[in-house]
Amino acid sequence: MKIHTIVNSTPLSLILPSGMTTLDFIRDTLGLKGTKEGCREGDCGTCMVLVGNPENGQLRYRIMNSCLLPVADIDQSHLVTIEGLNMEGLSAIQRLFVSEGAAQCGFCTPGFIVSVTGYLLSCQKPHYSEALAFLSGNICRCTGYKAIERALEKMLNQLDIPESGWGQFNQRIGWLIQNQILPEYFLHIPTRLAELPTVQKTQKAEYYSLYSVAGGTDLYVQRGEDLEEKEIDRVTGNDMKGITELDDGRCSIGAATTISELTESEVIGRFIPHFADYAGLIACTSIRNRATIAGNIVNASPIGDMSIILLAMNASLLIEDNEGQRETGLLHFFKGYKQFDLSDGERIKAIILPSGNCDWFFNFEKVSKRTHLDIASVNSAIHIKVVGNFIVEVFVSVGGVAPIPLMLHATNRYLKGRELTPELVDGAISTALSEISPISDARGSTEYKRLLLKQLIRVHFERLSEFLTQKIAIR
Repeated sequence: MKIHTIVNSTPLSLILPSGMTTLDFIRDTLGLKGTKEGCREGDCGTCMVLVGNPENGQLRYRIMNSCLLPVADIDQSHLVTIEGLNMEGLSAIQRLFVSEGAAQCGFCTPGFIVSVTGYLLSCQKPHYSEALAFLSGNICRCTGYKAIERALEKMLNQLDIPESGWGQFNQRIGWLIQNQILPEYFLHIPTRLAELPTVQKTQKAEYYSLYSVAGGTDLYVQRGEDLEEKEIDRVTGNDMKGITELDDGRCSIGAATTISELTESEVIGRFIPHFADYAGLIACTSIRNRATIAGNIVNASPIGDMSIILLAMNASLLIEDNEGQRETGLLHFFKGYKQFDLSDGERIKAIILPSGNCDWFFNFEKVSKRTHLDIASVNSAIHIKVVGNFIVEVFVSVGGVAPIPLMLHATNRYLKGRELTPELVDGAISTALSEISPISDARGSTEYKRLLLKQLIRVHFERLSEFLTQKIAIR
């Protein structure tokens, strides 16, 4: 594949296998060794890079794990490694890492510097707790993190962030340059990106790859070596992205829409209130910047977070092939462990959320060994409508307790039409436990998972009670 990109301040045009990882491109092809190779699973953050692309009329930078990023997706983009942040002297962020002892062996430090810079490039208004959460995909073995936390807090306290203009690209970049956080060449990147030559997209029939790749956050972990020398079919075009409220009141989400794009959408905020908070349980920032909604579904994991959320939302899937399109409920999509309702040649085009979300309550809970970037032991979601203390409609889903993402049909039938009481919750828990068949594995024993589901259902109804109390107070 012919790739046209800007790496740091240098425009490049190269022919590369489109499935090659950006990490290997950076280190082996370009010889830029500041980006480190660690886990190659998107888990440690040592290979973090910045990727700049036009979004909504201005350049937007996102942090990404280069070990999971095919070079096909840096075409027409600005790729920034740690070398691209270096100046004649240390940057303001680098100086603070040195003064606070936040760099010891130094192996993880380039990734941290890239991520902190990425936070300042993307945040609406810098805040310490938000910045700390932004770094959830960076792991340090040596420091115990306290020195890194001190450096981060001190940096935010020292910065005199302007009250206005921060949302505009030129003003923000100019301010970051003035404060010795970015080199001056960043100012000219939008113009230089627009001058890059473009190549007509290869037709799908011309590919010889076995794989279609969207975010690649799971596929590159499983099949990375198979993809390195292959041409890949990129499922990331604009026709596969976007979030739209349809004329009939439903919401259509393009299959290649990323989790980060979901969190930033006002439309999603109306259909799934507080989704941005739940996204913090799904993955770290860099993975959310790549992971796609349909990718999470077709992974068919029994504990796929988006599958559990969308099941409770009673979502449907728009599936297409060369013959046309069909719509099917997500409820009917999962056929068995890692088995789903897609025939050869079919792919998910969009995910559809139903209309009529007003007065409904939604909640998502997840228990895992780590808060961020971990697989759930058990996760669960509820979508429920209560009128006059009676349950009009309800959908409860759960993961980690069956071979597939599970809708609790008997529990939903038990709850529907009944008055909301503590005794009803106890009965719902008993019914739910009769529907599940968890197995003991690395995420917990059978008994532990049954206990978790009991607790998560109780938490759902505690959150519901708080929601109803606030609703009454507002009225």
